[in-house]
Amino acid sequence: MALFRIDRRTPLAPAEAWRRLTDWERHAQGVPLTRITVETPPPSGRGTVFVARTRLGPLGFDDRMEITRWEPPAGAAPGVCRLEKRGRVITGWAEIEVGTAGEGGPPGHAPGAGTYLIWREDLRVRGLPRALDALTARAGRLLFGHAMSVLLKDPER
Repeated sequence: MALFRIDRRTPLAPAEAWRRLTDWERHAQGVPLTRITVETPPPSGRGTVFVARTRLGPLGFDDRMEITRWEPPAGAAPGVCRLEKRGRVITGWAEIEVGTAGEGGPPGHAPGAGTYLIWREDLRVRGLPRALDALTARAGRLLFGHAMSVLLKDPER
């Protein structure tokens, strides 16, 4: 199991950080060679399905995901979105947590202004030996850490 976690902090308000991190089509801006199509009508929520199509020339695969938990941040309560990966090549799950970084933040996060972000993922690639899980987790941390940075930037800039 290729588990990894990315922890970030942003000066954005929790609602704005949530909006940016759950703008599924924009994820493609931070993931090379990938296009994302949302297959269900808006707004996003439990049951939303989208597909990340990664392609290099004639080779490609779909990372099909469904939102199974959708709890936007509200007041002091953090927001949590869970995605189940249901593709033929990519499986596993991802969770995005967004909350106020003040005293009510999660253990291990120093109190302060702004918003904390946690991206947890269990990334599995069918046919890849378990011996490569550590490498897969490292690659996932780099790739999705970059995607988070892109998503948190102002889309108008």
